[in-house]
Amino acid sequence: MDRKFETLARAGYIARGVVYLLLGGLALASAIWGGNGADGSSDALASLLGLPFGRVLLGLVAVGLAGYVLWKLAQGLLNADDRDDDLPGFGARAGQLISAGGNLFLMLSAARLALSLGGGGDGQGEEHASAWVLQQPFGPWLLGLIGLGVIAAGVVQIWYGGSRAYRKRLSLPPAQAGWMDKVCVFGLVARGVVFAIVGGFLFYAAFTVSPENAGGTAEALNYVRGLPFGGLLYGLVALGLVAFGAFGVIQGLYRHVDAPDMADVRAASPI
Repeated sequence: MDRKFETLARAGYIARGVVYLLLGGLALASAIWGGNGADGSSDALASLLGLPFGRVLLGLVAVGLAGYVLWKLAQGLLNADDRDDDLPGFGARAGQLISAGGNLFLMLSAARLALSLGGGGDGQGEEHASAWVLQQPFGPWLLGLIGLGVIAAGVVQIWYGGSRAYRKRLSLPPAQAGWMDKVCVFGLVARGVVFAIVGGFLFYAAFTVSPENAGGTAEALNYVRGLPFGGLLYGLVALGLVAFGAFGVIQGLYRHVDAPDMADVRAASPI
């Protein structure tokens, strides 16, 4: 196992955890004191600019997210988690590759902000992406399938937390395992709910052939806020995103990371 790669992967989990701690923290502050939360992960990253050495912190987050992207590629392409060669195993590996793509954009956004190149985004990334998909051949069908896939990913994440399946790859310290388990379950379920709502937006955008009906995390939180008892539910989901951020930090510290070395890369290469 490559120790440097392992360190980079762990830093990646922590960096992604920081993003969700910021995103959930801003939403939670909005629930308590009013106002608007972040318009997505890039906007949450931009909040670091107001801190001392904010650009340095953003640079560190960008480096960590680069490590996370590399680890996701290793999971998807090199089967670093040693998943079975069956449909669930291939599905999980495909999900890791999709995650690598999504976090690559987040890493680039953090890097641009750190280098004063802009990149905070306009909060409409999902709408722009949906508009592009709808312009492709069979675009509405394709966007609908993507929406269903995101809904399925949300349901799987809720199950992953509720069943404590994540424990298979975590070695929690016995003295702290009790409260850490509660944080992990709460965070995974909350993020799964947000994912399912985002998938519903995408499916509705495909059904209506209207990209403006697509939405991301900010829109999902606003949807929750508009429900009966929405203020309470919004606060709970925001706190859940904070818990998911803490889950990322816990993964960085205690997850089993079997980082590949060059021999693994050569074995996976078709050449």
